Parts: sequence; C-alpha cells; structure tokens
Amino acid sequence: MKFGQAIEALKNGEKVARKGWNGKGMFVYYVPAASYPPATEVMKNAFNGEEVPYREYLALKTAQNDVATWSPSTSDALAEDWEVVE
Repeated sequence: MKFGQAIEALKNGEKVARKGWNGKGMFVYYVPAASYPPATEVMKNAFNGEEVPYREYLALKTAQNDVATWSPSTSDALAEDWEVVE
C-alpha cells in the first residue's frame, strides 16, 4: 500500500512496515499525545515538576529490539510496499 494508507492504518492502531525492510521484526506504530511525569532534571526544572505534555509521534520497533522515534525518509514516503503487520 502507499504511505498515506499506511498512515491511516497507524491511526487505526495497526503496525506497519515496508516489505523491503530487511531488519527482522521491525515495524512502525503510532503513539498518541499524552502527559508523563518528568524523567530528567532538565524536564523537572522546565515544567516545575508537573507532568510533561508530549505530542503524538511515530515510533519504530527496531531490529535491535528497542524503540526509537521515527520520521519517514523521502524513499519511505514515496514507497508503495507498505503493509500492515501482525
């Protein structure tokens, strides 16, 4: 599917990946906006100890079995090999 369709799937709670990715177990997922307690001194000071509001974002479950924030490359955005994964 095209990237626009992948975005719609993400917003519906699905996980997506490109068929061309060769990293085992990699997928992108949507993280909705939320607020969390500050985890660092910088954020404690910046938000006076109150919860920190985070905007929505896309996250990538990596082949190294951790999670990173993710932004598509131009190639990813123009690709038509996106698929919903289990």
